[in-house]
Amino acid sequence: MISAGEFRNGVTFDMDGKVMQVVEFQHVKPGKGAAFVRVKMKNVITGAVTETSFNPTAKFPTAFVERKKMEYSYNDGALYYFMDQETYRTGAHRRFRSGRFLQVR
Repeated sequence: MISAGEFRNGVTFDMDGKVMQVVEFQHVKPGKGAAFVRVKMKNVITGAVTETSFNPTAKFPTAFVERKKMEYSYNDGALYYFMDQETYRTGAHRRFRSGRFLQVR
């Protein structure tokens, strides 16, 4: 788990079932009222960028994102199969409208 107060550029976390990556963050301490964290974040799957504010104590599960070059092998309906060029293992991936792929486990 990571709290919003610990956000840094590049951190990935899970918010409402979506994997998000911090693009920019700013810890704001107004003269009146409680402090908050203003975050510009990108949805890793769709690429959509949103900006929102969080309480610094809000906690989110961390997300692990691995990017690697793979070679296309074939597709079977909605699943696409790629081969890892280092280990020669194949894996099934789903394709999203954005053109990005997510491994199916």
